Amino acid sequence: MKTFKTLADMAALVGQEVAVSDWITITQEQVNQFAEATGDHQWIHVDVERAKKGPFGAPIAHGYLTLSLLPKFFDSALRVEQVGMGVNYGLNRVRFMAPVPVGSKVRGRLKLLKSDPIDNNGQQMTWEVTVEIEGGTKPACVAESIARRYP
Repeated sequence: MKTFKTLADMAALVGQEVAVSDWITITQEQVNQFAEATGDHQWIHVDVERAKKGPFGAPIAHGYLTLSLLPKFFDSALRVEQVGMGVNYGLNRVRFMAPVPVGSKVRGRLKLLKSDPIDNNGQQMTWEVTVEIEGGTKPACVAESIARRYP
């Protein structure tokens, strides 16, 4: 985990990969819970036997489940000591480039694209998050995530 004292310390790294998260194993239980929460019960996610015979050879995580892991990637990869709160502001671009089979491990590579001061001594930071699959040749997802952090 990378630790920074202030937002300015992290903002100085615009244009660089700042951190890499821990690996997270995608379980069938997570996939099923995500299906329940979102109502997306497509068989390629939740019907294990049918998915084994399908185009991916196994059940796969929902793309939006993969995307929903971004906060967990940030939490395991970096910390700013003088930050009291952070909020998601939105996404600029998201692409799902490879399926994530259940049982695989994913992690996020965090590159700081932009950092701008905002009200209340905060920073609005735009991140490129590349979600890697352990042993994969293509990323599962690449997303531009915008977050606001406040001291």
